[in-house]
Amino acid sequence: MVSLNQSSALAPRRFLREERRGVYRIFGALAGLLLAFLAPSVTAQPRVVSQSVGTDELLLALAEPGQIAALSHLANDAQFSAVAAEAALHSRITSGDAETLLRYRPTLVLFTDYSRAELVAQVRRAGVRTWIFDRYATLADAHAALRSLAAELGGDSPVRAERIIKTDTERAAALERRLAGRPRLAALAPTTYGVLAGRGTTFDDLCAHAGADNLAGTLGELEGFARLPTEAMLNWPVDFFVTGGESAEFERMPPYPQMMARMNIRVIRLEPWMLGCVSHRRVDAYEALARALHPEAFAE
Repeated sequence: MVSLNQSSALAPRRFLREERRGVYRIFGALAGLLLAFLAPSVTAQPRVVSQSVGTDELLLALAEPGQIAALSHLANDAQFSAVAAEAALHSRITSGDAETLLRYRPTLVLFTDYSRAELVAQVRRAGVRTWIFDRYATLADAHAALRSLAAELGGDSPVRAERIIKTDTERAAALERRLAGRPRLAALAPTTYGVLAGRGTTFDDLCAHAGADNLAGTLGELEGFARLPTEAMLNWPVDFFVTGGESAEFERMPPYPQMMARMNIRVIRLEPWMLGCVSHRRVDAYEALARALHPEAFAE
């Protein structure tokens, strides 16, 4: 039996123990609240690897720098990329195998519909989410991709996407007003690969917004990238050849030299990336080609 004096002596100790338990409970509750507060921000910060130039351009427009684990191996090559300078600040994948992609510990990998199917499957089997860029023929397609990817990235990305789309839409509308009533010029995109860009290609979309008709689609009725109809092309009334970069190699490959000898065809040289741009950055190409074809529309 504990005496009254002993009980009085133990009371302060019991009080201290209860006080400590109360403090621990308070700290535990605060720690739980802190973790609950931080958890959404952690899950909203995916580590993203981009496997193509097109997805590089979308990702750089939308993501926080900390979300970008790595970009494609061509991301900083101005021949292919509209954002080469910005991309140079980030890591880039050195090869296109699954092991290389997974080395960056991504939680999301961006592919295209022309990425190798087995590569996409390997990344998925590793438990990593994938996003596929599979519609890019038009500006509307690129804008739909911006919204879709922004939803994957979370945070402020949807706001950035809507801001870009609004600006692009205004620029395209302003360009249409400048070109209204002006004659549409006939253009082709010659290549050294034995094909022409017909309907449904990025070049066809470029012409549609820049005051030109892509003769491969309109007169030649070619779909996608099709083999050269060499003999028929000799009689096509071409005003302009549109190429990317300074190369004149195509001018030595039939039927282009024969066409240039028979007709007064001008050559317009855009930035190399502009003819194949699949992202929202194509608006820059619209404006560049329109200025080259219709300089009078931009005279101040």
